[in-house]
Amino acid sequence: MPEFEQSKVLLADDDIELSNMLVEYLVSEGFAVDAAYDGKSALEMTNNKQYDLLILDVMMPQMSGFDVLRELRTNSTLPVLMLTARGDDVDNVVGLELGADDYLPKPCSPRVLVAHMRAILRRTEKTDEVIHKPPSRIILDDTILDNQSRQVTVNNQPITLTSTEYQVLEYLLLHAGKIVNKEDLYEYALGRKISPHDRSLDMHVSNLRKKLGPLSDNAERIKTIRSVGYQYVKSSHE
Repeated sequence: MPEFEQSKVLLADDDIELSNMLVEYLVSEGFAVDAAYDGKSALEMTNNKQYDLLILDVMMPQMSGFDVLRELRTNSTLPVLMLTARGDDVDNVVGLELGADDYLPKPCSPRVLVAHMRAILRRTEKTDEVIHKPPSRIILDDTILDNQSRQVTVNNQPITLTSTEYQVLEYLLLHAGKIVNKEDLYEYALGRKISPHDRSLDMHVSNLRKKLGPLSDNAERIKTIRSVGYQYVKSSHE
C-alpha cells in the first residue's frame, strides 16, 4: 500500500496536457488528485474541499499562483508546493515570502515532484512515525509551541504558521541558546538535504522573524550566524 494513499492533492496548472500526465502519475503513486486549470478555480476548490497539499503553478489565467497563495494564506495553512519558472529566483523568493512551503522549478520530473510532496506531507502528518519525537509542549519566554494542537502563541497571542515555519521554529526552540547547523535545520524542517544556492530556509526564517516579532526587551529572537546557521536567543531576563 502506498505511503500516502489517503492524501488528497489539488494540482493547479493551466497546462492541461502536463496536468493530465501528472495526475495519472500521482494516482499511480497512491494519491487522490483533483485538477484545476486556472487560479480562480483552484482557490474555490480549496475553499470547498479539504486537501492535504496544493501544487500551485505561478503562471495561470484569471488569478496567478501568487494571488491564489496570497488569498489562501489569509485563512488557511494548507501546505503549498509552488511550481516556478526554471532559474527564476525572484519567483521562488516571492512564493516563499507569501507562505509557500517549498518550490520546484519547471519542468521537473514526476519522481522529483513526488519526493518533494512526500517530504512536505511527512512533516504535516502528525501520525507519521518519526525518529525524534519532541515534547508535547515547548515553553520558552513568551512563546508556547503546542504539538498536540499544532498551535503557537507569543505573549498569549496566536501566531499562524505554515507547516514548514512550524518545523523550523520547533527545531530552533528545542535547541534554544545553541547555534544550529543550517544543514541539520534544513533536513528537519524541509525533509531533504540542502542544495547549493537554495534560499528556502533563509526565507522561512525571515518569515518567522516577522511573525514572532522581537523579544520583550526588543532583542532579536533568531540570530543568523554567518556561514554556520541560526540561533534562537533566550531572553536576558530568564
